[in-house]
Amino acid sequence: MEIDFSPAAAALAEKLLPAALEIIGRYPEGRGRSALLPLLHLVQTEEGHVSPAGVAFCADVLGINKAQVGAVATFYTMYKRRPTGEYLVSVCTNTLCNMMGGQDVYDQVSEHLGVGHDETTGDGKITLEHAECLAACDYAPVVTVNYDFAVDEATPESAIDLVEQLRKGERPALSRGARLCSLRDMQHQLAGFADERDGAVGDGPAGLPTLRGVTLAQQAGVAVANFNLDTPINKTKPSPREEQGQQPGRVATAAKSVAGAVKAAAGAVADKVEERRSVKSPATEQATSNAGKTTTNGDVKDPETRTAERRNPTMSTPDKTGDSQATSPAPTNAAEAAGVAANQPAGDGKPAGDTDRGTGRADDKDDADQPATDSSPGWTNVARGNEEKK
Repeated sequence: MEIDFSPAAAALAEKLLPAALEIIGRYPEGRGRSALLPLLHLVQTEEGHVSPAGVAFCADVLGINKAQVGAVATFYTMYKRRPTGEYLVSVCTNTLCNMMGGQDVYDQVSEHLGVGHDETTGDGKITLEHAECLAACDYAPVVTVNYDFAVDEATPESAIDLVEQLRKGERPALSRGARLCSLRDMQHQLAGFADERDGAVGDGPAGLPTLRGVTLAQQAGVAVANFNLDTPINKTKPSPREEQGQQPGRVATAAKSVAGAVKAAAGAVADKVEERRSVKSPATEQATSNAGKTTTNGDVKDPETRTAERRNPTMSTPDKTGDSQATSPAPTNAAEAAGVAANQPAGDGKPAGDTDRGTGRADDKDDADQPATDSSPGWTNVARGNEEKK
């Protein structure tokens, strides 16, 4: 397969092309563009982020333009737009984790490391981010390292202890899941390649918070009638109930009833529309259609104008007719009255103070070379400024 790589992508192509072609080969003929997501992860295994060279490489190997690659790379937060550390520490600050102290965990870790969201420590070890959701509400708040669950029911102290171990070069045991690896190794797995490390894949039992619902059901003797864990899920229609001639369940019955009501209502509307379309003209006794015709109610005002007039805020009661004239609110004290009197209203569509109202002084060519005086509103500050310079 001959691919003409641009100079920007050539260096990456030498390192990543065999793996990239393997990824593209997983997709049907003509559907290679679907490989863009794992290819972006592949780029991050080498670059640590989606670099301009990585964008060019993906575009060249897939035969698309860089704008299409960039649109995808900037949409998903797992594609980093600038270099990241060896470990990506994510603290969930979404609703439940936040309620359980997630924001406090993030704030104290951020202060301890001296970095904010999507920033990397000076030693290049840790990039910190607050995550919107890590899909582990039963362990809230949670902290992950390179997308593996690291600390469940985290506290500021446990999270800070975790990052300190990482900064010292240690690899602490994670609370659940696989053995800890670097972010670039994780990107290699996200690109679709297996983790070849001995014992890397975790296979532990589910934790107690996850099993809490099942435990309560067992304690209360709650179970699904006739449930068999080994029964395969039927993915075809009709349903097993219908195949066995049984009556449909309550949910199915309710859904069928609602569907019937909706169809009946739609039929009634259709009949009403047809009835209006078939109204006979008194003069011709022939059916005529009113569809698409406008109706006249005698009010020719623009709807926005009519609404504005009815909601005039300067009147004690709304004007229902639109005939009343709006008035300025009356000053309530002497200071306000003095301010209103000194505030000249704008004229000729210009801001207040730019012209003498109605004279267009600023546009008056005959007066353009005349010195400004204090009697000309809008020019006063200019004249005083010139006097100060003198």
